[in-house]
Amino acid sequence: MYSIIKSLHSNLALVLLFVLFAAVIYILIGFMGNKEFTASSKRIALAGLIAAHLQLVVGLIIYFISPLGIENFSKASMGNSMSRLYMLEHPLMMLLAIVSITIGYSKSKRAATDKQKYKLLSIFYVIGLVFILSRIPWHVWM
Repeated sequence: MYSIIKSLHSNLALVLLFVLFAAVIYILIGFMGNKEFTASSKRIALAGLIAAHLQLVVGLIIYFISPLGIENFSKASMGNSMSRLYMLEHPLMMLLAIVSITIGYSKSKRAATDKQKYKLLSIFYVIGLVFILSRIPWHVWM
């Protein structure tokens, strides 16, 4: 069961990165080009939000069933960089990234102008993407 969920988490991470990169590029083009915020703009931003939340749900399941997650939480584990990455740094940064993406999407819905919508989405989605990229355990993927 654990290996299936872990594989799902890894594959969804690739999907999330692809969707988030595409959304950020689309949003930045819209922002810099002073384009109209259309229904497709909203759907692309929503796709990034949904992918992030889906990954969060699977990640939380792994965190609670994995021997590297909450079971590993101890003072001794804090001294080991790999243990600290899996039990604290990765989950915390991913949570902050998803909060950032969620705030950006929510604020953009209430923005008055198209330029403001693109600006808010670009700021918060880029922050979320940077947080995600900063704490992906690349050594496991490579």
